[in-house]
Amino acid sequence: MVLPWLVMHAEAADLSSSRRVDLENLLTQDCGSCHGLTLKGGLGPPLTPEAVSDTSLDVLIETITHGRPLNAMPPWGPLLAPAEIRWLAERLKRGVSAP
Repeated sequence: MVLPWLVMHAEAADLSSSRRVDLENLLTQDCGSCHGLTLKGGLGPPLTPEAVSDTSLDVLIETITHGRPLNAMPPWGPLLAPAEIRWLAERLKRGVSAP
């Protein structure tokens, strides 16, 4: 089942530069409202590359897509395309630029 992963990966790589800027802004502003504007933690846990290093990409994608039902983490799946969610998860793994 490598083909679906390749298709999703290709879709994430095909996001326009303006959409990537929008998603980067979403990470720093929307995610940052709970996880801190530098994503070093706040109401929610830190989302720095070091903090998510032991979390698989699939778990990050699952969390972004469906949220965490028993806490304030909202599901972003209804608002974002799967390729956009994958891009966000990959971005968290690599690190986000400071606002």
